[in-house]
Amino acid sequence: MNDCLFCRIVAGDIPSAKVYEDELCYAFRDINPQAPVHVLVVPKEHIPSCAQVTADNAALVAHIFTVIPQIAQAEGLTGGWRVVSNVGADAGQTVPHLHFHILGGRRLDDKMA
Repeated sequence: MNDCLFCRIVAGDIPSAKVYEDELCYAFRDINPQAPVHVLVVPKEHIPSCAQVTADNAALVAHIFTVIPQIAQAEGLTGGWRVVSNVGADAGQTVPHLHFHILGGRRLDDKMA
């Protein structure tokens, strides 16, 4: 998708601070970090949000969830970390491409909203 920010980052059209990449997903540092460690993990395939996860693409999402702990470990998040995915504008999703935030590096607030 030519107009999708994350598709353009994955394609290399927009620079990013890459943390991890394989054939299925790409991870990079958030440009507006909400914690000392704030990494976004996106599938290379365009999926708008968690609302569009289906039986056909569930293996891709499962793969991402095997990569997330590897990234957290590489980032030194030994005391714990949080994974968040916003779905829709009311939840704060600003880029309509499925992505998972890995947040850590300090004690995170107990509030989720």
